[in-house]
Amino acid sequence: MSGYLRRLATTGAAYTAASILSKVIAVALLPLYTRYLTTADYGAAEVMFAAVVSASIVVRLGMIEALLRFYYKDGEDPARVVSTSFAVLFWVSTAAALIALPFAAPISEALLKESAPDLARISIGGLWVLTMFEYLLTLFRLEERARAYFVTTMLSVLAAIGLTVVLVVGKGEGARGLLLGSYASGAAFVVGLIWVHRRRLSLWIDRSLLRRLMRFGLPTMPAELSLYMLNFVDRIILVRSASLAEAGLYSLAVKFAQGVNVLVRGFQLAWPPLAYSIRDDGEARRAYAAVVTWFVAGCAFVVAGMWLLSRWIVRALAAPEFFGSYKAIGLIATGVTLYALYMVLVVILGRTGRTELNFPATAAALLANVALNLALVPPLGIVGAGIALVASYLVVLVLMYGFTQRLFPVPYEWARLARVVLVSAALVGLGELLLPTDGAAGLLSRAALWLTYPLALLASGFFTPGERRWLTGLRHPGELLRPLREPRPAAAAIDSQIPEAYEAELIDEDTRL
Repeated sequence: MSGYLRRLATTGAAYTAASILSKVIAVALLPLYTRYLTTADYGAAEVMFAAVVSASIVVRLGMIEALLRFYYKDGEDPARVVSTSFAVLFWVSTAAALIALPFAAPISEALLKESAPDLARISIGGLWVLTMFEYLLTLFRLEERARAYFVTTMLSVLAAIGLTVVLVVGKGEGARGLLLGSYASGAAFVVGLIWVHRRRLSLWIDRSLLRRLMRFGLPTMPAELSLYMLNFVDRIILVRSASLAEAGLYSLAVKFAQGVNVLVRGFQLAWPPLAYSIRDDGEARRAYAAVVTWFVAGCAFVVAGMWLLSRWIVRALAAPEFFGSYKAIGLIATGVTLYALYMVLVVILGRTGRTELNFPATAAALLANVALNLALVPPLGIVGAGIALVASYLVVLVLMYGFTQRLFPVPYEWARLARVVLVSAALVGLGELLLPTDGAAGLLSRAALWLTYPLALLASGFFTPGERRWLTGLRHPGELLRPLREPRPAAAAIDSQIPEAYEAELIDEDTRL
């Protein structure tokens, strides 16, 4: 299993480099932004950002997913696949933006409970920008141009920083500045990328190819939309049941939970190719079980740190007005981890070819999320929204587990997983009940407790004899690193449906602040 784990770690690190840097920059700028924005301004901008991503999922019609599938499919012309899918997205996103513009005022009232047509108009333009930017970045992935992908993503982040600082800090534009800084700079990159890829793009649609693309891509949209809505509905209910300020605090908590999201993002990009490259079903089952165990163990460490140190994280990186956001950080970090486990099960469904089962699970989770938010947000605020998020992801996990175990049983290491959950929960519980909640003494004692996590796992009997021998070998790191320096054969390609639908919306998170 160590070979698969090593491959997952190395490819995940490579894929997620741009995401890590963009998120580090975004968090580093929070002390600046939160001193020039009110909680209501921040909440309004984040609600509009989430609305743009949700609308983009609909506007894409599954075309990006179909592009990734049909580009490599036998019997299809890759050039025609690229030109037709681009033409579809260009015309559909343009039409959607033009249709929505006259309704900017009612759209803003529906989302923000107040009329802000200027924010809605910027976001409608952002819908076109985001959709096209995602598509054009995907072309770099098709060509395996990792350097171009990384450079483009980072330059777009840096451009957004410069423009946003000018608008928010220099001009005092508030929520307008956040939206304009992201989407105006993004528009410039869309134009530049169209020029870079101009020889491959066209505004002409091959209708027969379009029908095949739609048959594949369109069914992915409902499951993707219902899943993303778990991260959108809560903000709308917070606005309606509490205030834009509460939505701003919750959105900031989501930003701070990026610590675990960085790990999850790398896993999301690296996991499908690894999972599909294992041809033997028995070997795949064993590898999946081992990967889940170690991924949960790693995420639990980060999540426990988020719970224990959330107060100091917010104090260090945000203005005092935003301090209340710490209450939801641990819950949201837990939800992000559960989402990543859902991705494991999506890949297993992809291996069986029964991807149509995604939608019933995500739809049930969305219904649970809406009901729980309506019940918990009025009395508990952002904590209620966090509890609803965790519970809805548990719903989707339980349903997907039932589907996958019936179709492709995996012998998960339940005893080891239970030890991880119990150890991390015990550390968080001890810290919250017994340790100070402010001052240097609180910070140092909680950090020390958090760092006992590996020792607590060892004492619980989590590690196998082979893993204990590996840990002993840490005294000789050169021997452990030697296999990483040796060339490895390329992974075998598998003609399967990699769940790109559940990655596409995250590009927005990687390229905006």
